[in-house]
Amino acid sequence: MENWSLVSLSVLLALTARWAVSFNSYSGAGKPPMFGDYEAQRHWQEVTYNLPVHEWYFNTTENDLNYWGLDYPPLTAYHSVLCAYVAKLINPEWVELYVSRGYESPAHKLFMRATVLVADILIYIPAVVVYCLYLVEGTTKKKVTTIFCILLYPGLTLIDYGHFQYNGVSLGLALWGVIGLGLGWDMLGSLAFTLALNYKQMELYHSLPFFCYLLGKCVKHGLTGRGLLLLVKVAVTVLVTFAFCWLPFLLDSRQVLQVVHRLFPVARGLFEDKVANAWCSLNVLIKIKTLMTMETQLSLSFVLTLLAVLPSSIKLFSKPTLWQFKLALVNSSLAFFLFSYQVHEKSILLPALPVCLLLGDIPLVAIYFLQVSTFSMLPLLLKDGLLLPYAVTSLAFLYFSVSLLSALQRSTDEQLRLQPYHTLLSTALPCLPRLNLGRITKWKFVVSMVLMAGLSVGSVALEPPARFPDLFPVLVSFFSFCHFLGILVYFNLLQLSETPARRSGKKSN
Repeated sequence: MENWSLVSLSVLLALTARWAVSFNSYSGAGKPPMFGDYEAQRHWQEVTYNLPVHEWYFNTTENDLNYWGLDYPPLTAYHSVLCAYVAKLINPEWVELYVSRGYESPAHKLFMRATVLVADILIYIPAVVVYCLYLVEGTTKKKVTTIFCILLYPGLTLIDYGHFQYNGVSLGLALWGVIGLGLGWDMLGSLAFTLALNYKQMELYHSLPFFCYLLGKCVKHGLTGRGLLLLVKVAVTVLVTFAFCWLPFLLDSRQVLQVVHRLFPVARGLFEDKVANAWCSLNVLIKIKTLMTMETQLSLSFVLTLLAVLPSSIKLFSKPTLWQFKLALVNSSLAFFLFSYQVHEKSILLPALPVCLLLGDIPLVAIYFLQVSTFSMLPLLLKDGLLLPYAVTSLAFLYFSVSLLSALQRSTDEQLRLQPYHTLLSTALPCLPRLNLGRITKWKFVVSMVLMAGLSVGSVALEPPARFPDLFPVLVSFFSFCHFLGILVYFNLLQLSETPARRSGKKSN
């Protein structure tokens, strides 16, 4: 009973933090004609409620795709129409065709915020609780502390409850997929992840680890016996789930092609805004969009992304354990974020999810990444008027996670699993004395926190030179990119060196 009381308290505190953030501004508030993501989500409710399914993804006289046209998979559309029916019962003006465009009122804002909270309560938060209770090994205190710290992660809270999106739905479904595979319920895991992929196409960032883990497990069991049966059951689960999600569109091939076209808008270009990935950082020195054709950009992006995810995927296929699976999720999603095509700053939430799952294993590195991931979205958060929530939630997460998880105390070379670096250094520089890399990492963490605080203050308080109006957004994205690249190298070395988790990492299905 006491354990459940602690879990309930952690969840209640997390919900309070989320609801407090929701009272602030949101994307595009009072900024016609396009407004922002808040209006996009409201408009999808308007479209899906008033128009027949076969018009949802097509440009028609009643559905102008240039005005926040639906560009997420069918499960998002079904979620939108479900919210629309509830909105219609409360106030029909909220989803009235044409007339409701740009609708803003305190009551509607409360309704929209509540839909995000309900989705979290139903999907994301239970997934976090179940994962920590059943797949995080250790004392009850460690499990509850991990629940609290994951739910306190500011990046997801600021985007879903501040900027306004429903990332908790797709991330929650993906986490249910991890839970299913971790507990040996492979069909449940496959079902949950397929639903996540049909809610947001960006879940492709996580798809290779799911595929390689399940295929590797099938091969391990033998493709002439149990392995073949498992492969057939997983394949049927995935195909049937896809069929149900896409059922209204499968009767007409034009419908399917149009939905796919909307989901992957290649014409938008390599990147948008100041994203902390390779292309935006490189574009500061070399104007990629000017020098390369769109086809060349797409090909280069594909090749580099494939090369970045291949070592991790091969390792997972050959050694399908839960520890390898979690590391592969980080490596795959972070590689996609850094090198793939048409990346948004909010996509950093995809690698943030598996990193959250490592808070109990490598707290200092996990906290380091999660803080930088929130900081990387600073230009977007400032644009949305979320400076105060950003500062408060970031400081709260930093304080509680570092203190409750004893992150600075658990920073020896062994605890941070830095042996691969020692091996590389001794091979490349045999004359170099053995360094205390744990202490160096700890100081890098402290210095980075100070620099992020300085850049955050500078972005608000200082006027950039007239010649460089985007100075601070560029500095933020480049600073974050350097950290992300270093962390990608760290997690790849960790996975490829077969360094096991101290306890839970040795578990295998």
